[in-house]
Amino acid sequence: MTTSPLREGPVPEEVVLLDDAGRPVGVADKATVHGATTPRHLAFSSYGFDAAGRLLVTRRAAGKRAFPLVWTGTCCGHPAPGEDMADAVHRRLRDELGVGARELTLLLPEFSYRASDGVVEENELCPVFVCRLEGDPAAAPDEVAEWVWWDWDAFLAAAQAPDSVLSPWARLQAPLLDPLLDTALPGLPRRRTA
Repeated sequence: MTTSPLREGPVPEEVVLLDDAGRPVGVADKATVHGATTPRHLAFSSYGFDAAGRLLVTRRAAGKRAFPLVWTGTCCGHPAPGEDMADAVHRRLRDELGVGARELTLLLPEFSYRASDGVVEENELCPVFVCRLEGDPAAAPDEVAEWVWWDWDAFLAAAQAPDSVLSPWARLQAPLLDPLLDTALPGLPRRRTA
């Protein structure tokens, strides 16, 4: 939440509500939109790599309402109403992880999913970005419980494992991203098994 100079107290974070075709139909307070049945809304996921080609993998904070303490990609979030999606990715990488990004590339513009952790449902049109990160994170503890650098192939294997510890959206996104990474981030070192 941010504070407003025009009114007392914090300004609630809003998400963009969508119809089935992905068109905006309104906004809602993020704190109230996520529940057992969540309306479809706009989000994003991002996967950031360091100079050595390792992926920054994060574990969601214990206080997160949806999927607490679940391992996932680098950063996910929601653009504010009217906010450019790339600007939202840069903002959340700074706010959650204290890192800058370059070569931000949208790879999965139409990715969409629904998933429930038994308490809260996610129902998102969730474009997926990749980027190169600058430096190690300084994670915000209310957002990120832990972080590690993983080789992409290890992350891909974890996503495909039947007992995966990764978020449902990361498990769906990883195999879709895999064939696109070499073009999006040239020179990314990867071990390929034939």
